[in-house]
Amino acid sequence: MNDDEEWSIQQIARLAGTTSRTLRHYDDIGLLAPSSIGHNGYRYYDQAALVRLQRILLLRELGLGLPQIGEVLGREASEAHALESHLAWLRQERDRLARQIASVESTITALRGGERLMAEKMFDGFDHTQYKDEVEQRWGKKAYADSDRWWRSMSADDRAAWQKRVADLGSDWIAAAQSGIAPDSDEAQALAKRHVEWLTGVPGTPAATPGGDVKGYVLGLGEMYVADPRFGKNYGGTQGAEFVRDALRVYAEAHL
Repeated sequence: MNDDEEWSIQQIARLAGTTSRTLRHYDDIGLLAPSSIGHNGYRYYDQAALVRLQRILLLRELGLGLPQIGEVLGREASEAHALESHLAWLRQERDRLARQIASVESTITALRGGERLMAEKMFDGFDHTQYKDEVEQRWGKKAYADSDRWWRSMSADDRAAWQKRVADLGSDWIAAAQSGIAPDSDEAQALAKRHVEWLTGVPGTPAATPGGDVKGYVLGLGEMYVADPRFGKNYGGTQGAEFVRDALRVYAEAHL
C-alpha cells in the first residue's frame, strides 16, 4: 500500500461491506471525511481514512452510537495504540467464542452418540465470573457470593433453561426496538415486566434482596446498558439499549 494511494467511495464500500450512502453520511456528520474529492465530485479515501474507517466499524461492533464513536476517535491521538486496544478485545472475544463453539460441538456429539453429558464441559466459554470484581465493587461481595452459589447449585438443564430465557429476552428487546414501538407501549411494558421478573429471580442482586431498592437498581441498570457497550450490545447497540432503558424507566416509575 503506497502512502499516496487512494480508493474510490465505491471501492471502499465494497471492501468494508458497507454502502456509499453510509460513507457519505459519515462525512456529513464529521466522522470520516474523504481524503480528496475529484473534479467529478467523487470521494476518494487514502490509507489514513481506511484506518479510521476500520476503527469506526470496530466501535460499531461494540455497540457504540455514532456520537460516542466521534468522541472516542477525538480522544485517542495514536491510531496504532487505539487499534492495539481493539485487537486485545477481539482476541479475548475470539478465545471466548472458540471455547463456546467447542462446548456446543461436544454437547451435540454426546447427544447424537447417546453419550453421558459432561456438565463441566457444557458451559466452557459461558463465564459468569468475568464480572466478579465489578459486581463486588458495585453491590458488595455478598451479592456476588450469593449469585455465584445459586449458579453453581443449578443443574445443567436449569442453566441451559436460564440461558435460553436470557437469550429470548434479549432478542425480543431487539425486535421491539427495531419495530419502532414506543417505550411506554403495552408491548414494551410487557417486556419490561419480564425483565424485572428476571432480575428479581437472581439471588444476591438488590432486586432479589428483601427490602432492597428494586426501583433504583432497575433504573441504574438501564443507564448502565446505555453507558457500557459490553451490555448495550446485548440489545442491538446503543439505540436498542436506550429503548430498553426508557421502557424500564416507565415501568419502574409506574410499578416499583
